[in-house]
Amino acid sequence: MQTPSSDTPRLAIRGIRKVYPAIVANDGIDLTVMPGEIHAVLGENGAGKSTLMKVIYGVIRPDEGELIWEGQSVTIPNPAQARELGIGMVFQHFSLFETLSVVQNVALAIPGEFDLAALSLRIEEVSQRYGLPVDPRRMVHALSVGERQRVEIIRCLLQNPRLLILDEPTSVLTPQAVRKLFETLRQLASEGVSILYISHKLDEIQELCHTATVLRNGKVTGSCTPSQESPKTMARMMIGEDLPAYSHGETGHEGEVRLRIVNLCQPTEDPFGTTLKNINLEVRSGEIVGIAGVSGNGQQELLKAISGEEPLADNRVIEMCGIQVGHLNPGKRRALGMCFVPEERLGRGAVPRLTLTENILLTAYRKGMLLGGLIRFGVAKRFAEDCIKRFDVRCGGANSEAKSLSGGNLQKFIVGREIMQDPKVLVLAQPTWGVDVGASSFIRQSLLDLRESGTAVLVISEELEELFEICDRLVVIAKGTLSPSKATTETGVEEIGIWMSGMWPDAEKSGEAPHVA
Repeated sequence: MQTPSSDTPRLAIRGIRKVYPAIVANDGIDLTVMPGEIHAVLGENGAGKSTLMKVIYGVIRPDEGELIWEGQSVTIPNPAQARELGIGMVFQHFSLFETLSVVQNVALAIPGEFDLAALSLRIEEVSQRYGLPVDPRRMVHALSVGERQRVEIIRCLLQNPRLLILDEPTSVLTPQAVRKLFETLRQLASEGVSILYISHKLDEIQELCHTATVLRNGKVTGSCTPSQESPKTMARMMIGEDLPAYSHGETGHEGEVRLRIVNLCQPTEDPFGTTLKNINLEVRSGEIVGIAGVSGNGQQELLKAISGEEPLADNRVIEMCGIQVGHLNPGKRRALGMCFVPEERLGRGAVPRLTLTENILLTAYRKGMLLGGLIRFGVAKRFAEDCIKRFDVRCGGANSEAKSLSGGNLQKFIVGREIMQDPKVLVLAQPTWGVDVGASSFIRQSLLDLRESGTAVLVISEELEELFEICDRLVVIAKGTLSPSKATTETGVEEIGIWMSGMWPDAEKSGEAPHVA
């Protein structure tokens, strides 16, 4: 792959430094991006990638250093100024107003008068052109994570940027959508658009990017041409060592049924939501069952039913360890041994302004943190410190606010908090979303170890590679129904990808006739 060249860099950054009270996020970073170049920025969680992108986009001010835009030294005080220059950014943590519709959110970033009808047509045109389906009328609070990411990408593309910053843009996209996005990015690059691309999926970087800059502990430690590297060699550059090999142990299906769903039919109150139809599933002690599917096909509704967030009319449709729990709220289900990792880290997985110790209390208070109705903060803090150490959470300590952590480090903390409660049933949504390759390996191995200890694990993910790596069985959710289950050793990515479009054997009957996996 030849790197496009031009005399004048689109963007050059020199000596960028940003210091926070507990950490040096960027330490003298230099980087150059040429017109038409797709430039990857690699690094572990907490290496300083997102901070650097926010400096470029005007979200935060650097303490030192210079930004040179198309040959001119510039100061970018805010995102509006960045957009005027021609810089667009798709954030890893979405910057959408949940109480507004898709078209209203897009309108806030588009200059000129508000013409929502015309803008809706533009959104539909762009979404169809780039294979990112989204309804401009839908309210953002009703969208899944994958659908929100589509909105972010479409909003950015409508601004016709000259530099496009993408922070984990494919983390919850299907393989087909990733292919379509790559076609779009290559077309944009051929038209002279520069792209800064952050991803922990090293095979994507190898396929897509012209050059890569590697960050470690806030400093540039190297660069490479991804097409001349392998994912393993790039991972070694990032973390300084080879990735550990997974230890799967023996596949077990003989344990007791820990989670059973029987003929779950749940209408949705959201006019754009998905009604669940005759959902049947069993998850046994000592196995990991994965649910694959395109975002927006009922994953949110199913998760709410399993966790207890959505009350069920029939108490019998969900059982935990032989106990009917359909009427029980999340707290009572947790008391029976269920733990839960939601797909939304900030807001549902953790409260942004609370410390890590306080966030531990939200779900793990039963682990000796209450005495006579009083909180034992010392016990909670020790639990938080143990979680930080065991799961290698890069932060300023147990008193750090959740919002101060990078996305990947916060994910490690949330997953660790739930695993350390020794659950009988663990339900996870997008467990390694936005997590670097080293941390992803650690989380996946932790889930495999949990399976070996006898926990029943249910994983909902849009990363097929992840599901095939750790799951014993797979089912697919499409249009609110579940496919038959298949052992991962008896199927492949191609078949599951076809099923994700709702085309499994007897699919037309799956919404009518129950199937117990």
